[in-house]
Amino acid sequence: MQPLSAAELLKAWEDALGQTPARRALTLLAAASPESTLNDLAELPIGQRDARLMTLREWTFGARVVGVTACPACHARLELDLNLGDIRTSGESQVDSGLSLKRAGHAVRFRLPNSLDLLALDSIKDDQRAGRQLLLERCVISATRRGKPSQVEQLPAELVSAVATRMAEADPQADVQLALVCQACGHQWTSTFDILTFFWNEIHAWALRVLQDVHILASAYGWREADILALSPWRREVYLEMVGR
Repeated sequence: MQPLSAAELLKAWEDALGQTPARRALTLLAAASPESTLNDLAELPIGQRDARLMTLREWTFGARVVGVTACPACHARLELDLNLGDIRTSGESQVDSGLSLKRAGHAVRFRLPNSLDLLALDSIKDDQRAGRQLLLERCVISATRRGKPSQVEQLPAELVSAVATRMAEADPQADVQLALVCQACGHQWTSTFDILTFFWNEIHAWALRVLQDVHILASAYGWREADILALSPWRREVYLEMVGR
């Protein structure tokens, strides 16, 4: 994987517009990973996918993460200021096919979810129950009951819950939870940090600013978009100041 130039990032942004989140993540990673096939990237466990997105975000905008959320109790605004290193988990996701559990005579072998699984869920994203069932069916490699083959839908609820827990344990980067405390009322809660959504919102805002810069400089100097994007951000800003942006 390698950092993206301004032109490459703008092209990835354009390609990802209108895509679902699962597809968008692959578009961004593919742009920065010429050594990998799209299928290779799609088969990465979600935690490994998100770890790569975190690296790409660090290369693009730095390691510092600044944002705003609201307290669910009193609705006060809470500013977030953290470093990506603080939310990186140690170790790789367990990518082998050896994950297994047993409960009440049932035995199941399963793998971690990947982007192909999330893409399959896009068509039923409004039905969470059906989505959870489809994800389970896709990730279960084999299921037996007292040594005989069994259907996934026959797995007891206790075992299904245990599978979900084991997946989270094996791939912690896939579900980053921030422990937050409201300074106004003292309420404590956890909030999910989704690197894909956060990074994409940053890219989108950046792209709109850069296109505005291109418009101003192209209008003032007659330069091509490629020449303007090739300028460093500092030189571009100096030219913008000289034309009175």
